[in-house]
Amino acid sequence: MRVGSFVLAAQFPGQGQGEALHRAVRSAEVAEEAGLDTVWLAEHHFVPYGTCPSAVTLAALLLGRTRRIRVGTAVSVLPTVHPVALGEQAALLHVTSGGRFSLGVGRGGPWVDLEVFGSGLEAYEKGYPESLDLLVRWLRGPSVAGGSERFGFREVPVVPRPSEALSGGESPEVIVACTSPASVRLAAERGLPMLLGMHVGDEEKAEMVALWRTYARAAGHSPDGIARAAHVSAGVAQIADRRTDAVETLQKAMPGWLKQGLEAHVTVDGRKRSMRDPLAYTELLCGLHPVGTPRLCADRLAATSERTGITRFALLVEGSGDLAATEENVRRLGGEVLPRLR
Repeated sequence: MRVGSFVLAAQFPGQGQGEALHRAVRSAEVAEEAGLDTVWLAEHHFVPYGTCPSAVTLAALLLGRTRRIRVGTAVSVLPTVHPVALGEQAALLHVTSGGRFSLGVGRGGPWVDLEVFGSGLEAYEKGYPESLDLLVRWLRGPSVAGGSERFGFREVPVVPRPSEALSGGESPEVIVACTSPASVRLAAERGLPMLLGMHVGDEEKAEMVALWRTYARAAGHSPDGIARAAHVSAGVAQIADRRTDAVETLQKAMPGWLKQGLEAHVTVDGRKRSMRDPLAYTELLCGLHPVGTPRLCADRLAATSERTGITRFALLVEGSGDLAATEENVRRLGGEVLPRLR
């Protein structure tokens, strides 16, 4: 089982953006010290929900500051970037870090980002599969040409080519955020593992894994490849000597952050959207994920793995909103929870 942290660089009420980013960087450095497997970095634009606008840029900084831990994006929003540009960045980080980089991608939402970056609503509604295919071709081939109306360009060499630059000959891992049967099918047909959100419980995650396997088999992927697919489960982790203390920590801090952050999202076309009740959502997350004593947290992770078949976790560790408390939380996750899993 591989346990990592999930870092949003969340800006809690009363905090500055620099404070949020400093906490994000420190939590990643402490994650390596504590023995965690991966740091997963979220990407958001124009909202305090997350103050990191470029997960690959922050990944580059953290790969330079660490020596062992894997760093991944969770996720880079594909409709707002050119797939080749993102592919070049991913290949560069993969090669220069010795293979420690994972590229998680997602469709994002119908946000104003699409207007600002000029990709438009169609890139979100219809263009995501084409972007994903071009990205994967770039990371796995020696040269690529674009033959569509949206991506039309002559054949060009892939530089740096990941499979030639590292002794193992492997391209960077690509993971797809999945929130619906359509996105599960998209990932499965390409043989790409899934990142499943923290709002989803074990039963639904198990169903999505089973659906992924069905689609992957229908697409002709090998039984071994299907069995080896390393899906990732996102969640929340808060460790305390008593479960009530861990829950209270999150209930005091997270609703304010969720309300402020989620309300700031603006749709590109003025469509109405519903928003979760911040307190009810916090309570839901506390019930679904490892929030409590070290023993409870280890048991919860083991139970999720057993029910779903998922062996990788990306756990939000900054739910307190406080730097010192976040560092302590990460150290307890590494020092008191991981040994119980091993």
